Amino acid sequence: MWERFYGYTPPQLLAMAQPDTESDTEIVIALTTIPVDLDVDELVRKLLERRLVACANVLPPMRSAYWWKGTIETAEERQVVFKTRQGCVDALEAALRELHPFDVPEFLVIPVFGGSEAYLRWVRVETNERAEGQV
Repeated sequence: MWERFYGYTPPQLLAMAQPDTESDTEIVIALTTIPVDLDVDELVRKLLERRLVACANVLPPMRSAYWWKGTIETAEERQVVFKTRQGCVDALEAALRELHPFDVPEFLVIPVFGGSEAYLRWVRVETNERAEGQV
């Protein structure tokens, strides 16, 4: 994006895109949207119980507009932000496909390139290795 608009990429962004170690991107943020009438507490509790996420933030209702099957649709949805480890991503995506009412649920994963070491350690502990591969 930077190159497209400015003709170069700032060195700081290049450094962020190439982490020094695998653990630099071990923690990720995963996003999904859910309909406002879905029992979000039940969904989040199931993911927490499976240790697929350490934390889920449920944002207030919002209006979404999107293409679906050739037409523009709108819906009232909530954004859910999950904190987890890269090792849990596949199982988290599978669990969301199982529990989510949408045919194609939003599932975006964003690497975390830094943060409080105590918080990152907490995410690692709460999404322990037993969670990997669980559905």
